[in-house]
Amino acid sequence: MPGGDSVAPLQVEANGINVIGDDERKGTPRQLFWPWFGANVSVLGLSYGSFTLGFGISFWQAAIAGLVGIVFSFLLCGFVAVAGKRGSAPTMILSRAAFGVRGNWVATAISWVLTVGWETVLTVLATLATATVFTQLGWGGGAPVKIIALVVVAVLTIGGGVMGFDLIMRMQTVITIVTAVLTAVFIAFVIPHIDWAKVSAIPAGSTASVIGALVFLMTGFGLGWVNAAADYSRYLPRSTSSRAVIGWTTFGSALAPVVLLIMGLLLAGSSPDLNKAIAADPIGALASVLPTWYLVPFVIVAVLGLVGGAVLNIYSSGLALLAAGLKAPRFAAALIDGTIIILGTIYVAFFADDFLGPFQGFLITLGTPIAAWCGVMLADIASRRGGYAEADLYDPKGRYGSVRWLAVGVVLVSTVVGWGLVTNTYADWLSWQGYLLGPLGLGGRDGSWAAANLGVLAALVIAFVVTWASQRSRVRAQELVTV
Repeated sequence: MPGGDSVAPLQVEANGINVIGDDERKGTPRQLFWPWFGANVSVLGLSYGSFTLGFGISFWQAAIAGLVGIVFSFLLCGFVAVAGKRGSAPTMILSRAAFGVRGNWVATAISWVLTVGWETVLTVLATLATATVFTQLGWGGGAPVKIIALVVVAVLTIGGGVMGFDLIMRMQTVITIVTAVLTAVFIAFVIPHIDWAKVSAIPAGSTASVIGALVFLMTGFGLGWVNAAADYSRYLPRSTSSRAVIGWTTFGSALAPVVLLIMGLLLAGSSPDLNKAIAADPIGALASVLPTWYLVPFVIVAVLGLVGGAVLNIYSSGLALLAAGLKAPRFAAALIDGTIIILGTIYVAFFADDFLGPFQGFLITLGTPIAAWCGVMLADIASRRGGYAEADLYDPKGRYGSVRWLAVGVVLVSTVVGWGLVTNTYADWLSWQGYLLGPLGLGGRDGSWAAANLGVLAALVIAFVVTWASQRSRVRAQELVTV
């Protein structure tokens, strides 16, 4: 793996938000397949089939929305990953070139909240799934089981985050192989439960509903990773092919979600009862279609798949916390984030009444500013012909400046516009969103376009176009500066 054998798997990684030295840059782009596949092979992808059909669309509409939304969103990750191999620094440090060393703070804070949120979601799902399966086995699934499940997931996730890059990459290789095999067996078991007559009879929905499903899948998959995409390519040699980095990142991350989504659509479309149960327990509900003897392997594949995503998130959230200004070692930042996800999981798993509503609200609300950030970042990357001036990424007086007000303003304006074009009907505290749907003639918060969540796409496009049109000459001027 990138990083080579100079760091032993059981040794805490010394690198934090610094630029990786030439002597540590090793590996090939195809090795990016393992962490990205391992982070996205979770059986949660099956539950997205139910979530997607919830937009009131047919199987074929959902399949097309899934293919486009998943692949396109992970393609964005591939483009951001190019910055990692060029600059050999974490994503939210490289983002300073576009926003300024201090101006990048807001984007970094949003990135941290998003990654910590995802860590918590994945840990909650693993905890609830374990309790559900233990109940079906007759072993009891109450508070004691949830506590044990939380402890196991927390140890694996926080342990990987604390130890760092080298151990994480080795964990992801194991997780990829184990979960891929067990998931394939799971799919073989559930195929007899598919009723194509029921699936094909699902009526088609409106264009707005299809777009809404596509945007939801974008935010649930690739847009949830763009702010961390360069963290795992930063150990690659700078001479590495950019096309290969894009290709392996996209292929590794999108392969499992596409397959799992299609299977999830077939399962949810075949059983209204299963479809309803998934809303309450997105992973545990899937165990109901399995033979009893396979429930234990199912718990293993469910937990490992979720840990695969959580461990990458906690690593990146720790880096984001350091990039935001925390004066502490990288492992300490991971411990802080680990404490937060444990507290968040305790609340959701033991006290909250609903999961899907807050989950969708979380994805769309934070997905909008991250889409805006992504638009700025992509335009900045596309404008650069070379790498980055390493020292200036940490110096407010350097060529990247302290605050790039235009970039900051673009994200703020794009986010305001975006929030005006999205709605979250499942979360009352987000009912203020959608304020532009009426004035723009899109039917208001109750109209046919309310669920399309156009704001995420609008934020991405506006930020990219404005930055690309206005900042290309500035980026070229930066690259001409000599020290």
